Amino acid sequence: MPRAVIAFSGGMDSTGLLMRLLADGYTVDCISYEYGQKHSIELERASKNIEYLAGSGIEVSHRIIDLSSAMGAFESSLLKGGDEIPEGHYEEEQMKSTVVPNRNAIFASIVYGYALSISTREHCDVEIALGVHSGDHEIYPDCRPEFYTSLGHAFATGNWGSERVSFTLPYIDADKALILKDARNAIEVLGLDFTTVFANTSTSYNPDKDGRSSGTSGADIERILAFHSIGERDPVEYQGTWDTVLENALRVEKKHKDMQYKERLTEEQYYVTRQSGTERAFTGIYWDEKRTGDYFCICCGHLLFNSDMKFDSGCGWPSFHTEHPDAGIRHIDDYTHGMHRTEVQCEKCDAHLGHIFNDGPRQFGGQRYCINSASLQFEELEE
Repeated sequence: MPRAVIAFSGGMDSTGLLMRLLADGYTVDCISYEYGQKHSIELERASKNIEYLAGSGIEVSHRIIDLSSAMGAFESSLLKGGDEIPEGHYEEEQMKSTVVPNRNAIFASIVYGYALSISTREHCDVEIALGVHSGDHEIYPDCRPEFYTSLGHAFATGNWGSERVSFTLPYIDADKALILKDARNAIEVLGLDFTTVFANTSTSYNPDKDGRSSGTSGADIERILAFHSIGERDPVEYQGTWDTVLENALRVEKKHKDMQYKERLTEEQYYVTRQSGTERAFTGIYWDEKRTGDYFCICCGHLLFNSDMKFDSGCGWPSFHTEHPDAGIRHIDDYTHGMHRTEVQCEKCDAHLGHIFNDGPRQFGGQRYCINSASLQFEELEE
């Protein structure tokens, strides 16, 4: 049976990873840390899930290591005595105040030593599994792939027997939604209850005295959006109703993305894609494009069309008779300007692309996707 050691905070990510490992047949040792964090209720939740697993016949070793005397002296809004936890999106600049200096290096060092000890004692390979994911990369440098590559090299250089210990980071390029999807599947395999497992977690950086999540910290918002994206209602108790915290999370996410679009897009691209504008006919860069290649959404990079689908309609905008099989372009009734038309939007980011009409080539179904060049990014394919 494969062995794994995980840093088990009691939050959503490490809990989801634990479920996946157990479903995959691993014997798992969990290490949790008391490091002076304001949200130490996560440790209570971690213990609750270990108890829930034991009651279901699944034994998992769990240790809580107290680092508060050392790390409690560090500067971070996440720690007791630190500044107030900022509200807003998880990737916004103010969230840097929640970084605890060298935290994951310290945690990983302890987990590595523990894993190496198991390997030496039991003569087996041990994986160090961590639930870090892509959503952490912007603000937390110690959650990035290059950090763990460097750390793994340093640990291997400084220890005998390190060839039997390795890092496993299954979500390093994924997001919280995938963690939840995997956990849901794993929980079903294990015969457990999804609601119970995730009710026994805490992600909030600023829960109240009763342990209820605020729903306003960056960590809360990312979690709420992840549950929403997979069609689940978060079972943890919030200080407000689920509808209220979800509405706030969606509003914060929209505002954050809008700021990113304004920074990255040209004025015309923003006007077209985010404000449902229309470029003037015969002015877009792709209306007469004849090279072979693919057309992607300018906002999110989602594949929409390829050159085989493009035809010359004479309308002055790029025209396509078919969308890419994986595009999933959204069709929406549009009653603006005293007309009834069908707007088309990118399914991934809601970018306005243009409209669809029923005057296209009959041999391809008779549709014409009339698309703004400003909504597209073309990539030429080499012959």
